[in-house]
Amino acid sequence: MAKFVFAPNRTDEIAPSYDAIIVGAGGAGLTAALQANELGLKVAVFEKNDQLGGNTSRASSGMNAAESLVQLKAGIIDDKEDFFRETLKGGGRLNDRELLRYFVDHSASAIDWLSDHGIDLSNLTITGGMSKKRAHRPASMAPVGSYLVSGALEQVQKAKIPVFIRSKVIELLQDDGQKVVGVKLDTDAGVKTVKAKAVLLASGGFGSSKELIKKYRPDLVDYKTTNQPGATGDGLKLAEQIEAQLEQMDFIQVHPTAQTDTEHVYLIGEGLRGEGAILVNKAGQRFINEMDTRKIVSNAISNLHEDGAYLIFDQGIRQNFTAVEFYDSIGLVSRGDTLEEVAESSGIDPAGLTMTVQTWDSAVTAQKDEEFGRKTGMDRTIARGPFFAIHVNPAIHYTMGGIHITPKTEVLDTDGNIIKGLYAAGEVSGGLHGNNRIGGNSIAETVVFGRQAGIQMTAFVRRS
Repeated sequence: MAKFVFAPNRTDEIAPSYDAIIVGAGGAGLTAALQANELGLKVAVFEKNDQLGGNTSRASSGMNAAESLVQLKAGIIDDKEDFFRETLKGGGRLNDRELLRYFVDHSASAIDWLSDHGIDLSNLTITGGMSKKRAHRPASMAPVGSYLVSGALEQVQKAKIPVFIRSKVIELLQDDGQKVVGVKLDTDAGVKTVKAKAVLLASGGFGSSKELIKKYRPDLVDYKTTNQPGATGDGLKLAEQIEAQLEQMDFIQVHPTAQTDTEHVYLIGEGLRGEGAILVNKAGQRFINEMDTRKIVSNAISNLHEDGAYLIFDQGIRQNFTAVEFYDSIGLVSRGDTLEEVAESSGIDPAGLTMTVQTWDSAVTAQKDEEFGRKTGMDRTIARGPFFAIHVNPAIHYTMGGIHITPKTEVLDTDGNIIKGLYAAGEVSGGLHGNNRIGGNSIAETVVFGRQAGIQMTAFVRRS
């Protein structure tokens, strides 16, 4: 079967008006476009970059959901209240609880909705801070982000929803009553004004903006980032221009396992630890519960003062996290037929690593980690050669702060009033994650709140 290739629309095909305009073609924007279109709206998607998918395309672990049919088929009995409490704890109890409640309650139906659209997430893994396997991923165990984007674009093309690249929104238009009524675009065909009854900002975060990182977290300005280059906070700036309220902007997540030795930074997905990988220092020793929250694990790696740490895993773990094939293809993975060989090729003490893995394998067999209290991601030992290592360092990964929205994705102004006609979803919005995002919750956020934005924009247009 030929590989699906998406064909964006030409900018000279942009219509003077649409029912709804969506700014950004990542997970949230594409989901919203599909949902709104199915409810009868005439929709257009505008993306400033050449490439579609945004940061969603880089996600590799999974999409969290609780009480899903997929979990039940796998024999996993989950509880939404556990999902709620663990996400709240992971976020330092600083999460917007109304957003979190909507998110948790609609996570399982989001998995079903994707399945109905040919995007099947029927395999499960686990991420840090979670007590159950909630991270849904493709049956092939392929990286979830590119799979989701490709599937969504296929559905978008089938529905004939126009998607325009190199089309940057430079201004939100308002009427005398301050209702948002359209956008001004900078395109390769010149500046255009396009009217709309509703506008959704789904333009992502600001992890690639040195300007905004310096403004809100100057201590992180020298960190590398896992974000795609276009994640520069454009939607936040557009919202600020019309006095939308921003919140928790200093909450910026550093991901513990990024490969930063090359010019291009690569995120090493949390699912690798979820399938059984461990972290060691240069002495070959574990130093943290690898499945703790990203904030805690990142700080532990930084506190080693050894230029990062090393992920250690074997062939059995590799087979259950296929993103490793990509990491290996671009030279990020060290290999050895024995633990001693992989240690020597990575600059790790061989004797220390051998002893650590023996202790770890005993902990897995007993299902009790005496050293660090790890309780998840312990399904398999590190005993089946060949053996592998990846050098990792913390890197800027996710911006939890953003536009203040209601659970209906409506945007609030600086006085706490709803800006009519304007919506926001995905990483451009703030509040859901508190001060630390749980792995697997970003993809879930894009689908849950992307759908919600499509529904609420339709309801608003019908009332107009």
